[in-house]
Amino acid sequence: METRLRRLEAVQEVVLEISRMSISSDDLAGFLRSVHQSISRIMYAANFYVAIFDEEQNSLRFVYGVDELDTFPPPTAYFPLASPEQSPTAWVISHRQAFFMTAADDEARERENKAWGTGTRPEYWMGHPLLDQARGILGAMVIQIYDKDHHYSNEDQELFGLIAGHVSTALQNLMSVDRLERAVKQRTAMLEHQVEERRRAEALQRALYQIAELSNLFSAEALEFSRLHAILNDLMAVPNFVLALFHEETQEFSIAYFVDEIDDDVVGSRFPLGAGLTSYVVRKKQAQLLNQEKLQQLIEQGEIQVLGNTKLQSWIGAPLFADGHLYGVIIIQSYQPTLHYTESDLEVVAFVANHVAAAFARISARENVLKAKLELEQKNVTLNEALETLRATQDELISQEKLASLGALVAGIAHEINTPLGICVTATSHIAEELHLITKALKDEKLSKSDLVTFFDTLDQAIRITTTNIQRSAALIRSFKQVAVDQSSESLREFNVRTYLEEILFSLRPKLKATPFQVVLECPAEIRMHTYPGALSQVVTNLVMNSLVHGFDGASQGTIRIDVVQDSDSVDTLTLIYADDGKGMRADQLDKLFEPFYTTKRGQGGSGLGAHIIYNLVTGPLAGQIKVSSQEGHGLRYQIRCPRYLEVTTVSSDIHR
Repeated sequence: METRLRRLEAVQEVVLEISRMSISSDDLAGFLRSVHQSISRIMYAANFYVAIFDEEQNSLRFVYGVDELDTFPPPTAYFPLASPEQSPTAWVISHRQAFFMTAADDEARERENKAWGTGTRPEYWMGHPLLDQARGILGAMVIQIYDKDHHYSNEDQELFGLIAGHVSTALQNLMSVDRLERAVKQRTAMLEHQVEERRRAEALQRALYQIAELSNLFSAEALEFSRLHAILNDLMAVPNFVLALFHEETQEFSIAYFVDEIDDDVVGSRFPLGAGLTSYVVRKKQAQLLNQEKLQQLIEQGEIQVLGNTKLQSWIGAPLFADGHLYGVIIIQSYQPTLHYTESDLEVVAFVANHVAAAFARISARENVLKAKLELEQKNVTLNEALETLRATQDELISQEKLASLGALVAGIAHEINTPLGICVTATSHIAEELHLITKALKDEKLSKSDLVTFFDTLDQAIRITTTNIQRSAALIRSFKQVAVDQSSESLREFNVRTYLEEILFSLRPKLKATPFQVVLECPAEIRMHTYPGALSQVVTNLVMNSLVHGFDGASQGTIRIDVVQDSDSVDTLTLIYADDGKGMRADQLDKLFEPFYTTKRGQGGSGLGAHIIYNLVTGPLAGQIKVSSQEGHGLRYQIRCPRYLEVTTVSSDIHR
């Protein structure tokens, strides 16, 4: 009897320890380790593990495990939930019931061809489900024995079930924290990916602009092509770069620019269009990514003949096609085992190559126009002089018109938006060129799926670039407008308080009319204010929404009162009292009300920023004070005091954020 009493006292102590640990611990593994140690004091627990069930993924992870014979996987590893006939742990989770078996029971199942899954057979195995308050399954807690010197009695099974219940209660809270931490990590990773994608998009946009600038300077000299090399090097690692120009009359390539870590400079040398890597890219008519393995396959298949260095680890070649004309090839390659180009790099090179080809096409068009112009001047000097006179007259008329219609502000806007609009023009020009190419390919019945995919990719990139720069132009225009117009006059104004509050409440009618709650407004009709109506509107709106979402949650009726009075001791101060008869708040909740991200609706859509914004608006733009009082079950009451007339100089800078 005395022994049993001591054991019951030990059990009581263990239960109390688990309760204390659930409050003080925020580490799931540490909590379970302490639980394991506590269980060891009242029964044999050399082998103990806890498996957590993820209902969305229908999977398990063994967050804690200690075993004399078997090894547990990492606590972050997930495994699909087995069938109840394959695993005793799965049986406990699937049936939400405790399960006890001996080695003899396991052997009997094996003789019936119903053996459990892998793992060393224990002499005694005891598992209990971990359930939340709604009897939803959280996981399973298991204890087992491998030797015959120990066993579990019926009392042990009952005690283990009792402890599992207390662990379930604590585990529900800890798992919420654990899920939140994992969600934060996932969100952080996603944001990092978005930042990287945005950085890459901005880099591509800069590259496009630089290439557009470069199209005015391109020549066959390496000095100019070195700028193109630098542009690509800003987007990716390009230690080795070659640009070969194609000469259609001789069907040859000439090396216009060459930088290589191994081979000597071969600028100016020529080689024919044939079976080499460069010619292979031309035949494919699209950018190609090769590694050593793919290179050897192409050589064995007779697709190419390698004439140069074969030590490459990674190679990208992109043809410069525009308007059906081949202008050359861009080649980048790596000899380093640590530098391997990816499909993403291939897309970048192809993108750059398309715009370089378009630049060559523009240069060629300019040269043709210049040649035609010279021929025309030689044939008819008189006509050219008349044309020049006409142009001078036209320029003068245009200049006069501009001087009459354009002011300094418009000139400034034109200067500032020149860059984004220039990019838009380049992008739309490229779209037109690509459309011409795809249309020609369609008419010639040479349009392939890859050509169409490439066209759509190019079109998508150009549209996104155009959209971004148009938005940028709009933002520039707005910013210039803000310089010209007094900003304060747009937000600081005088208004009738009652009329404005009625307008605010009217705008909230869609939210209020679907509820059984009513709003009572008491405000003298003559009170006026000279302040920021937008800030006051947001304060009242947030107060009403907080009452609807939090104060009246689950209520079938309720009343909101808004009383506005002019202070008797100061006619320049106005007091707004907002009160609801909802469920109110406890003192500990009230202390945290204005803290950012504090909410009583965590996990149910509450952001925790509504009251924080109210506080910042009242103490910032409205230059006032706010007090709040409440008792649980007796609603919430705000008292807001602020000056009736504000000067621009008294405004907090927060209003501009």
